[in-house]
Amino acid sequence: MGELFRSEEMTLAQLFLQSEAAYCCVSELGELGKVQFRDLNPDVNVFQRKFVNEVRRCEEMDRKLRFVEKEIRKANIPIMDTGENPEVPFPRDMIDLEANFEKIENELKEINTNQEALKRNFLELTELKFILRKTQQFFDEMADPDLLEESSSLLEPSEMGRGTPLRLGFVAGVINRERIPTFERMLWRVCRGNVFLRQAEIENPLEDPVTGDYVHKSVFIIFFQGDQLKNRVKKICEGFRASLYPCPETPQERKEMASGVNTRIDDLQMVLNQTEDHRQRVLQAAAKNIRVWFIKVRKMKAIYHTLNLCNIDVTQKCLIAEVWCPVTDLDSIQFALRRGTEHSGSTVPSILNRMQTNQTPPTYNKTNKFTYGFQNIVDAYGIGTYREINPAPYTIITFPFLFAVMFGDFGHGILMTLFAVWMVLRESRLLSQKNENEMFSTVFSGRYIILLMGVFSIYTGLIYNDCFSKSLNIFGSSWSVRPMFSLYNWTDETLRGNPVLQLNPAVPGVFGGPYPFGIDPIWNIATNKLTFLNSFKMKMSVILGIIHMMFGVSLSLFNHTYFKKPLNIYFGFIPEIIFMTSLFGYLVILIFYKWTAYDAHTSEKAPSLLIHFINMFLFSYGDSSNAMLYSGQKGIQCFLVVVALLCVPWMLLFKPLVLRHQYLRRKHLVGVFLLLKDTRFFFPLRARQFLIRYNELCIRLHPLKTHLCHIPACALDLMKKKFFFKPMCLLLEHLDSALSSLGTGNKS
Repeated sequence: MGELFRSEEMTLAQLFLQSEAAYCCVSELGELGKVQFRDLNPDVNVFQRKFVNEVRRCEEMDRKLRFVEKEIRKANIPIMDTGENPEVPFPRDMIDLEANFEKIENELKEINTNQEALKRNFLELTELKFILRKTQQFFDEMADPDLLEESSSLLEPSEMGRGTPLRLGFVAGVINRERIPTFERMLWRVCRGNVFLRQAEIENPLEDPVTGDYVHKSVFIIFFQGDQLKNRVKKICEGFRASLYPCPETPQERKEMASGVNTRIDDLQMVLNQTEDHRQRVLQAAAKNIRVWFIKVRKMKAIYHTLNLCNIDVTQKCLIAEVWCPVTDLDSIQFALRRGTEHSGSTVPSILNRMQTNQTPPTYNKTNKFTYGFQNIVDAYGIGTYREINPAPYTIITFPFLFAVMFGDFGHGILMTLFAVWMVLRESRLLSQKNENEMFSTVFSGRYIILLMGVFSIYTGLIYNDCFSKSLNIFGSSWSVRPMFSLYNWTDETLRGNPVLQLNPAVPGVFGGPYPFGIDPIWNIATNKLTFLNSFKMKMSVILGIIHMMFGVSLSLFNHTYFKKPLNIYFGFIPEIIFMTSLFGYLVILIFYKWTAYDAHTSEKAPSLLIHFINMFLFSYGDSSNAMLYSGQKGIQCFLVVVALLCVPWMLLFKPLVLRHQYLRRKHLVGVFLLLKDTRFFFPLRARQFLIRYNELCIRLHPLKTHLCHIPACALDLMKKKFFFKPMCLLLEHLDSALSSLGTGNKS
């Protein structure tokens, strides 16, 4: 349980890995997941490290796999994920993986290029087919004598007078349907009404060969006179990205072209189907292994990235690494190193050597699937210092319980509990499915938190007697209206004629005692329901919140004791506890006192705690409308406020002053120590050795004992004058023996 309540004890270890075994050893350590590598090359650029080429090769393979995955998802092919954790491939296998990924990528790119070209040709032929079909309909309509007058504006009056028909030019093409209105207005304005436009919609949407989206298009044909109008029309079509196609003038030629176009469309459709089938086979084969490939490539990349953190000796045969690791896992780490050495085939074993360091180790808390979510909640607010008390075990209870105090609904608590139980029972199947919905993944990772939140909500919902915002009458109400009839002469007309009637609990028989469990259901129909429930929940929240804060502050005592920081206890923990107890602890006592001191007969005289608490800080006790709770209340409250005020400078002022005094004392001792080292000629050897030893010990002593270190300054003054040398030597011998006992921990 010590591992749960305090972070793991960490140690700095040095690894000596043979070059041929380093890859496998790092792989085994990565699978173990118990070490954190330090960067031993902080001054070396990332692009100048030894294994940068291998990292780039892994990134290139990862890029190719992402391209293949994108194509698989675009084709709506499910990716198979069996939950397998494949072993890391050996460095020699990287060439085979690169060749395999290169082959798949090139094949897919070639298929996509050919398919895009085929789809573009298919689109052009399809548009041409609709143009030939629609233009034939246009010409058939124009041949109708009833429609001949509509084109009369395109004929010159002189030519009409002579009866000679004018030969008109035309262009035909396809344009996006939403551009037709703007296209038509532009033609009318630029050509000044001297063109004739006919358009018809294509019933079926056409697939864009580049994006794969389906687009609605329309066929148009434009009649005009002269080359100048022809150039204008073509430029407008080009500006609106309309596709123009050649259209024969005679019906026979149009019919022959349409026949050839249909034949080519059938051939292209067959080729496209074969190309798509081949593409599907390639993608389905890749979908079976792409998850495993991703894991292998990313493991290799992580290994080479970790190897770049290591130092290489001058012989290029050994890699030196430094890692932080838990002390309890040293055996498993050494076993992983042996296993990696065996897999690599190296004959020289890897060495793990523990190092002594003054650096603060990283904080590492072991978790399991139950405590993982609660530890994440704690880490979201801040990761504790190394070897601090870990609040996660207490959060397992406090977090869901305080949520339930706020939530407090029996019915919704059951729904939450059932949902959490379903996730817990099916967690293996849900984990294997690898759901990519981020919201569901977040909820699933907190399934045990939701389970406890639901269980506690059921409990608090029963306390509040709240089920889907309705009260449950399980045991029957303890309130009775019958005694009110006899005492106050109530009748049936009284009940019917008054919308609100008050039950007096002071009347015998009206209130039969507290409800067996929770709140009496009669409060659900009372007009002062909110007043009563809000007062109850507010006081309960204050009590629970203050207990929670006091518990958190109490935990700091274990940290101060463990880290041997008496200043934090004397000038931090003790004044904090006194401050909170004198104010908020006193408030909790007042709440319980008021609950027990006043009953139904005296409740009308009960004072307001809120007013009392405010007056406590203002030292205002002249309000006769708010009576005192007990005798001597004024003196006690004044004393508690004064104590709380004294705790403020106690917490904020004394500790900085003590720390400053210790800093100046240490600075003085270091100065004396350096002076003694530099003045060898000035003192006898025996006296100088003693003073140096004395100052070293004083610097290491507990800060509160530095008052003993006034002695070297006195001895220094005497020895400068070169007087009393023999008596001083005797004094130094006596002090030397005293210091020896003090350094070994004796209290003599």
